[in-house]
Amino acid sequence: MTVAGAGALGLASALALADAGCAVTVCDPANAPQASSVAAGMLAPVFEAALDDGTAGDLDLLLAARNLWPALAQRAGVALDRSGTVAAGGEAWLALIRARLAGLGMRGADMPRAMLEEMAPGVAPGLEGVLVREDWRLEPRPALAALRAAAEAAGVVFRTEAADGRGEADWLVVASGAGQGLAGVAPELSTLTPIKGQILAFLAERGGRMSLRGEACYAVPGADGLAVGATMEAGRNDTAIDPASLQPLVEAAGRLFPGLADATFAISAGVRAATADGLPMVGPSQASGVILAVGARRNGWLLAPLVARVATACVTGADSGPYAARLDPGRFGAARERTTAP
Repeated sequence: MTVAGAGALGLASALALADAGCAVTVCDPANAPQASSVAAGMLAPVFEAALDDGTAGDLDLLLAARNLWPALAQRAGVALDRSGTVAAGGEAWLALIRARLAGLGMRGADMPRAMLEEMAPGVAPGLEGVLVREDWRLEPRPALAALRAAAEAAGVVFRTEAADGRGEADWLVVASGAGQGLAGVAPELSTLTPIKGQILAFLAERGGRMSLRGEACYAVPGADGLAVGATMEAGRNDTAIDPASLQPLVEAAGRLFPGLADATFAISAGVRAATADGLPMVGPSQASGVILAVGARRNGWLLAPLVARVATACVTGADSGPYAARLDPGRFGAARERTTAP
């Protein structure tokens, strides 16, 4: 079988399929922009649900996906940071955060100012913090390398080329992100909306020991410096750096960490794919023998193990679990006959 795409969803699916006994080939073109590498690597079900009104009803699914990560991390050798995430802001905004957490049946822990300064040196005066332990993080580039290495060790073959269809493979798993190269094979891809995201990397800054969520940005310490993001530019599928659209993000970074106001930074850009309801399409396409694993919006890393589980179940006939219906590509169109084994 063939997996199109070597991002988080494609690699996690390839590894799961290989572990299930499938002979897997992953196709991904050389130098293809990889949205999974242009990311902060947040596994953040709670703050995603609390800060994005469209995601609030999916907290159970997001938590279930996160709960699959420890097993995948152990299998592939991915390091997880489970120290939590802090909402950092003024009292009025934090009151809103507490209310939204309560509405989700969750609760954060108030972080004293002295502890916030210890965890995030240089954080703006007057800001307080609310800690949520349920939100984790990983380093995207090392995680991609670890997933690929684990897949190769499991027998997955990698080809530096774009998949142009199912060919002679029994199955094709489309995990090609926002790319439309396979839209002629899987018509559901044409319904995806591209979303360009630009992230700042302050290479000389570390930002402390914990990820922060501010009112207009996040700030994540990592091996490559402090990452601040991200823009969400719906309808854009280019990766060109756009200074004009970055200015609000630069200003938000300075409000969170005043020392960043005049600091230099690098910029990276990637394009994600989104569906109309914010959840990915995972399951059989209208096309025979084609499985979709696309459209995770900004939650590709978080959802990767759940997407892999559902995609693998579609191929092997195993139980796809309680969330497969909510991810079914058919939810956006009229009821139709599902494809099974080709």
